[in-house]
This record gives sequence, structure tokens and C-alpha cells, in this order.
Amino acid sequence: MAIKLVAIDLDDTLLDPDLQISSHCLEVIRRVQNKGVLVTLATGRMYSSALPYARLLQVDVPLITYQGALVKNSLSGEVLYNKPVPFAEAVEVMDFFHQAGVHYHCYFDDRLCMERLTKDGKDYSELAGVEPVLIENLREEAKTRETLKILSVVHDKELIMKLQGGLAARYSPRHLNITRSKPYYLEVMHPRATKGDALRVVADHYGIARDQVMALGDSYNDLAMIEWAGLGVAMGNARDEVKQAAAYVTHSNEEEGVAEALYKFVL
Repeated sequence: MAIKLVAIDLDDTLLDPDLQISSHCLEVIRRVQNKGVLVTLATGRMYSSALPYARLLQVDVPLITYQGALVKNSLSGEVLYNKPVPFAEAVEVMDFFHQAGVHYHCYFDDRLCMERLTKDGKDYSELAGVEPVLIENLREEAKTRETLKILSVVHDKELIMKLQGGLAARYSPRHLNITRSKPYYLEVMHPRATKGDALRVVADHYGIARDQVMALGDSYNDLAMIEWAGLGVAMGNARDEVKQAAAYVTHSNEEEGVAEALYKFVL
């Protein structure tokens, strides 16, 4: 069946290494939109961080943000889906990262919140293009404020795998969604806050069948939507697990792989 909805990851997928969307990708996406195909973004970024790219693409559709924890329209602001981390688990996970002595931050009210501005925190805020808000005690704050996501930055490969394994041993997939977006970003969300769950919500909202949906991504956090979509596409720079799960592997993000796949399957 013809593709009617396309969901595209941002970092290392649509964005080049300079965090830009190439003019060719923009042109191809607009041609896809002119055919009446809906195009949305599906990202681990916060809503406010994804919004400038949505405006550049001139999309008026729900954006999948926070790995699927928040689905919110880019123009009207209508919220279709909101799955914050349960209060008790949010506090426990923050305490887990605190005890491990690694940088972590969270998101209250679509704001990037951290206890102090570490180098990792500064680097992340620059990548996201948002100013961090400093809060003295995130764990205390999380007892009463909804947390859309908790993210830890760990550059030590052995340590991040140990931390991910420790969380996975403590919480089953029914209790928390634990994944990595980049090799050194360990992220924790509500168990139904996945790009796959969120993409299903968007498709249902428009009455679009699963086999009319195309999803493009590169990393572990994209697996759920690539496996759910009728046509899952992995970038040439994607992790091996993502390539194995995809129906097609396109060029890398440096080679405008999104444009190549859209041209092949939609145009």
C-alpha cells in the first residue's frame, strides 16, 4: 500500500553532523508533503528542542518527542499522548544515578533540569539548543512533579553497560523503558513511552493503517518504531541491531540517506 505517514528521527538520521537538515533533504521532504503524505519527527529530544526543526519543515502534525513520552502538535499545541515516568520510579532512578556518581538530568514541564552545570550537562544543553534550569534537589522535586524522561551521560562504555544492566535487572520492560539513543546516553521513560507506541497513536489519530507507515532511524531507541512501521528504514550509520530489524538500509546521515529512502519508496 502507498505510504501515507513518515516518521523521521532527528539526530544522526535527518540531521547531519553539524545538526543541520541539508537543502536536498528539505526539498525531498517538501515534495513528499506535496503528495499529501504526512511527515512527522520522532525524536528523543524534548518538544521545545524539536520544534525549530518542525517549523523548518513546515509540518502541522503531532511531533513524537521524549522517545514517545510526549506527542504534541507542532502548531496547535494539542497533546495526543503523555506518559511521564511514574513518581516512585522517577525518584528511585535518579537516586540510582546519584549513587553511581554520574551526570543525570530530567525534564519538568518541557524544561531541561539539572542540579549543577557539569561539562556533560553543558554539552547536552548546547546539542539540544535549550538553556538548562538548575534545581537544588531533583529527587525531591520529582516526588510531586511529572518527569517525562531521565537521562544520564556516561562516556565509559563498561560503566554505561553496567548501569543499563543494573536498571534492567531492577525494572522489567513492563515497569520502565530503558534504552540508549547515543552510545553514551542512557535514558529512562515510562514503559509505554516508546517511539513505536507513539507512532501508533499518531497513525490511529489520522486513520492510517500500519502498513502505510514508514519510519527512519539509526539507534536503539528507534527499534520500536522501525519494527512497528510497515516499512522500517535504517540509516547507513545505524547500529547493527537496527539494520537487522529494518526492511531497508539507506545511505548514512552524511550522505542524505533520508532523501534517498523517501525518493525510493514515496516519490
